[in-house]
Amino acid sequence: MKIQNFNLQSVVNFCKTTLTVATAETIQWLGIVFIHAATIPTMLSIMSGLSDKMPAIDLIMFIWAGLTLMFIRAVILKDMLHIVTIGFGFIIHAALLAFILFK
Repeated sequence: MKIQNFNLQSVVNFCKTTLTVATAETIQWLGIVFIHAATIPTMLSIMSGLSDKMPAIDLIMFIWAGLTLMFIRAVILKDMLHIVTIGFGFIIHAALLAFILFK
């Protein structure tokens, strides 16, 4: 069994390449989840009858526009994780809006 020597330069190279890419992808993925979650508490409170105040239409339009642009980017780059994540979020948002509309 061969043991590799690790030096400071190899640690720095690891941090610059692998760790940076993984961290950037994780942050981007979490950003998508938080954007989707921005309106869910309001929609759930409306559906449960705790509130009758709808979120501002400009907030909803900006969120959906941003998610649509991120979805188009993911399709162009063929990034399946983001395609599935954003697509699933669109389905959940559409279902919650349908529940509110057809209540």
